[in-house]
Order: sequence, then C-alpha cells, then structure tokens
Amino acid sequence: MGTRYEQDVVLWAKEQVALLRSGQLSAIDIEHIAEEIEDVGKSEQRELVSRLTVLLAHLLKWQYQPARRGNSWRRTIAVQRKDVAYVLDEAPSLRGKFSDSDWLGFVWEKAVVAASNETGLETFPEICPWSMEQIMDSEFLPE
Repeated sequence: MGTRYEQDVVLWAKEQVALLRSGQLSAIDIEHIAEEIEDVGKSEQRELVSRLTVLLAHLLKWQYQPARRGNSWRRTIAVQRKDVAYVLDEAPSLRGKFSDSDWLGFVWEKAVVAASNETGLETFPEICPWSMEQIMDSEFLPE
C-alpha cells in the first residue's frame, strides 16, 4: 500500500494517478478519489462565489462612494470580471448558478457585508440592482 490519504494528500494523489494510468484499478483508493473529485466541483463553486463577491462589493463601492473612485477600484473590477469569466470558461455548468435566486441572494449578501465593512455605509439595496449582463459587461460601471 502506498501513502495514506491522511498522511500526505499530495503524495497520495501522485500515487493514485500512477495506479490509474498503469491500469491497477484494484489498488486505487476509490472512496478518497471520489471525495477529491467532489471537492473539485465545490472548489470551483467557492471560487466563483469569492470572485463575484469581490466584484459586486467593488461595484457597490463605485456607486456609493463616487468621491473615492480611482484606478485601483477600476482595475479590481476589471480583474474580477476576467476571473469570473475564467471560472465560467473552465466550468460552464456553473453558469446555471446565475439563475438560482437563493445562490445569487447569498452572493449579494456577502458582497453587501464586504462593501459595508470597507466603507462604513449601510445603505445598500437588499437585492442586486444589476443584471448579470451588466455585472459582467467590461464597459459597465454604476453611477
């Protein structure tokens, strides 16, 4: 038996890959491989939530603090849009999350908390005022 999953997950993964590629299917750690595959999907979802939260928080800051607008916020918005697009390119099935109102509500709440923490403001809307098309539009900045 090779390295235990609990001892060194990186070495374990290399060993599992070698077993799979050599066709030694009876020797693979099926349960932990299944967990790792499941975690890949969860990781992509967390990445999308994180990137979209930062993007929305910066769009809120842009709209509600016009005197503080600058290139730093503009760059952050642009980078987060690219990162969201990249996650969606890598996992197109996650686009379905955009039609899930509960999921969008969760992301919006996180963005409002982040924007509120960074600005000290508490006047943000309860629901997102922008469409996903606007949010992802490289030309869109709320006024």
